Amino acid sequence: MTSLKKILLGEQGLVVIFAAAFVIVSLFVPNFLTERNMLGLLQSVVTIGIVACTMMFCLASRDFDLSVGSIVAFSGMAAVMVSNATGSIPVGLLAALLCGAVVGFVNGIVIARFRINALITTLATMQIVRGLALIASDGRAVGINDPGFYQLALSRFLTVPTPIWIMLILFLFFGFVLNSTVFGKNTLAIGGNPEASRLAGVNVVTMRVWIFALQGLVCGIAGILLASRITSGQPNAATGLELSVISACVLGGVSLAGGRAAMSGVIVGVLIMGIAENVMNLLNIQAFYQYVVRGLILLIAVLLDNLRSSAAGRRG
Repeated sequence: MTSLKKILLGEQGLVVIFAAAFVIVSLFVPNFLTERNMLGLLQSVVTIGIVACTMMFCLASRDFDLSVGSIVAFSGMAAVMVSNATGSIPVGLLAALLCGAVVGFVNGIVIARFRINALITTLATMQIVRGLALIASDGRAVGINDPGFYQLALSRFLTVPTPIWIMLILFLFFGFVLNSTVFGKNTLAIGGNPEASRLAGVNVVTMRVWIFALQGLVCGIAGILLASRITSGQPNAATGLELSVISACVLGGVSLAGGRAAMSGVIVGVLIMGIAENVMNLLNIQAFYQYVVRGLILLIAVLLDNLRSSAAGRRG
């Protein structure tokens, strides 16, 4: 029993749980293993997966961002509205990325320089940015004038949709940043002990600002792809995204107390979230129950994080 507990709470534990769940679902859920469903599953987790890449850095540095869903919606709106107004898709895409980065930068400044709690700050910007999206669109969806905008989501490379490739590239890139760069090492150091990091010469304030700015920029990418996929700018898009992203990260072993993160775990956490929703859709389970399942997954994720932290404390 003790060895089983060690496996489940260790780095390989999530992979064991994921593999077992995947086998069970494959055996008992019709059409789960079809190519069409697998691609659909990966498409469904693109937004969560992309945003989780940088939420991992926020959590690893002892922060978090509740405004990501609003930034995704706002960035998608900006991409569509600026593209329509200028007649240029690239200009619209740049506007979306700029909007996301600016909101993230503001979050970072308020949290790191003015030392306002991340919960309060990002809760406030969540409301402000969502409100700006609603004001800009008068509360309605904004249609896309140039059909070329749809190709961002509809195009394929080697039969795999482009958004999935973008998600995979971001997984690889941010996994490299976390494990093989000074930025990644400093992020984990700040999460482990901010004061010790400062004394060691790490500019903690600047690092935190950059992490939030990066979070906003990546939300801009997610917003562009989401707007292309749903063929419009939706001010109410990505509602509740922040909880799904945090759940995926914590399921993947990212510590809420900071200092611990692994991209491989985040990827598995994202896939677990996607499989849970995919299975409920295949079994025709009502959407209302999906809220309950998401809540349970978040609760399980926090419980696992608590158990991992306790186990690490005893080893220390």
